[in-house]
Amino acid sequence: MRTIGVKITSLIERRQISLEYLSNKKIAVDAYNWIYQFLSTIRQIDGTPLMNSSGEVTSHLSGLFYRTTRLMKLGIKPVYVFDGTPPAFKYVLAERREKKQEARAKWREALDKGDLVAAKSAAQATSRLTHEIKQQSKELLTLLGLPVIQAPSEGEAQCSHLCAQGKVFATASTDADSLLFGSTRLIRYLNMTGKRKVAGKNIYMDIKPEIIELKDLLDSTGLTRKQLIIVGMLIGTDFNPGIRGYGPKKALKLVKQEKTLSAVLKKVEWVGPEPETVFNFFMSPPVKDFDIEFSSVKKEKILKMLVDKFEFSQERIEKVLGEVTKKQKSGLGRFF
Repeated sequence: MRTIGVKITSLIERRQISLEYLSNKKIAVDAYNWIYQFLSTIRQIDGTPLMNSSGEVTSHLSGLFYRTTRLMKLGIKPVYVFDGTPPAFKYVLAERREKKQEARAKWREALDKGDLVAAKSAAQATSRLTHEIKQQSKELLTLLGLPVIQAPSEGEAQCSHLCAQGKVFATASTDADSLLFGSTRLIRYLNMTGKRKVAGKNIYMDIKPEIIELKDLLDSTGLTRKQLIIVGMLIGTDFNPGIRGYGPKKALKLVKQEKTLSAVLKKVEWVGPEPETVFNFFMSPPVKDFDIEFSSVKKEKILKMLVDKFEFSQERIEKVLGEVTKKQKSGLGRFF
């Protein structure tokens, strides 16, 4: 999958922040982005997801509960936005399906050989976000008293719309599509501190939350938002494969030289969906206006869901909920 996330942000200096900096701030979270992370990484030694005794997957619930409550204990106000119907031209969907099929084959092969390390590695790319997983995630987040927003189309586009309206402080995502959609701020690596393995290499890098301001990005590159979108399209987005040989610096140079999409297209051999279609989708994606409201934690209903149905540890869940409730009571007006 080719996305512009890390690559385009290499054009500017990112500012590291502490999680405490985000206290009392509303943050729009691309829900699918996080849920896929949990389904991918929270797995058993042979690569199978965490499950209860009935065989129901619980990886997403574990990840959402513990990450979300950690943020809430810090006074951060997550607003979860779920994807709607993707555009028919979304390039990355077919590529993801192919990679999942390949990963399933590698997973089965590794299990047959008894290679659990290879099995778990391959299994991480097989994650499926089912209707049940979506509904369970929404239910849990609602019981935690958090806003759950159903976007008409791309979740990142809806997050960006909320941010541009000033209804949230920033969008939280691991990639940078939200900047192309017009989010005024992007938070990367929210809730992450410590070290992370670099993909494909046996080295680790320090990870801390960082903030990117759209205005800073545009000022430092000398681009307009329209031109930033063109740079992203040249590198490759979830909606088009990009132009071979074009990284951030080369794309930036061409766009600053040619200025407009029509002029840029005369200099490259375009592949993928119609470029105007991709460009217009970033400029004016399907979004809706929403009011953002928080409510109290529904402790008993959470216990019934996580402990009674999905067999989480009652002691651990009660301890965490007690800490969240104490935090909310100490800053009641600010949180709600």
